[in-house]
Amino acid sequence: MSKRVGAISHVTTPVRAWLQGSAYAVLLVFAITLIILAKTGNPGVERIRSAVTDGAAPLMELATRPVVVISDTIETAQNYVALKSENEELRRQNEALKRWQLVAVKLEGENAALRDVLNVAGESKPDVVTARVVADQGGAFVRSVVISAGSLDGVRKGQAAMTGLGLAGRVSEVGRHSARVVLLTDISSRVPVFVGKARYRAMMVGNNSPFPALLYLDQDASIVAGDTIYTSGHGGGFAQGLPVGVVHSVAEKKAIKVRPFADWGQIEFLRLEDYNLAENLDVLYRDNGAGEPQ
Repeated sequence: MSKRVGAISHVTTPVRAWLQGSAYAVLLVFAITLIILAKTGNPGVERIRSAVTDGAAPLMELATRPVVVISDTIETAQNYVALKSENEELRRQNEALKRWQLVAVKLEGENAALRDVLNVAGESKPDVVTARVVADQGGAFVRSVVISAGSLDGVRKGQAAMTGLGLAGRVSEVGRHSARVVLLTDISSRVPVFVGKARYRAMMVGNNSPFPALLYLDQDASIVAGDTIYTSGHGGGFAQGLPVGVVHSVAEKKAIKVRPFADWGQIEFLRLEDYNLAENLDVLYRDNGAGEPQ
């Protein structure tokens, strides 16, 4: 019996191989024929192709679903890892901010206690007027702008002119409906400032360039580029602590340049802050022959 089955298998094996090869050949010819007929624009071929596509679309969707699921799973895992890392970084930053908050609260308490001991008067909030810049009177010897607010709006001579970033200048002339603001870069500008964390005293002097200079620094002052500069309040021309800019470059003690926070090319509005210090301007500023003193 086993010999008979083996004989039959020996006979059918070549037949089965021939049928498989023939099937491949027939399918190949059929595919080529469909391609050729499709190029001819035969309506029947288009209908057949559409029917085949309609029938195969659900099968293809079903076949690609595991791939989509796997891809989504991998993406979800990657997002989870990224979010976990970001969450850890945010947690570290939050802890650092909490530590700084504790330091700030402690310093605020110590500051309040020292004020009570020294009987220091509290800082008053300034009166504020916001005005639009309507003209730029920049020239070879003057750096100033005209604003659309005057005495009728509460503008007074000597008020600090601020941008959203820092000090820009001061009000030098006031009309009923307009006023002129002399900028920090004007050659007549004189602003007493503190420099850096050590609070070195200096005078920031305008020179009609984008970078005013620092003068009258202590001989032992250690100044580096990037040090923050803010008003010292000495002389009473400006309130203390108004942000001014940073040290731009330090070539030598007599050539320290300042990069103001105010962007001179983007000034559209100025916030005028009145600290009731106008009566001190005659002491702080002097006319050096280059226009209205600042």
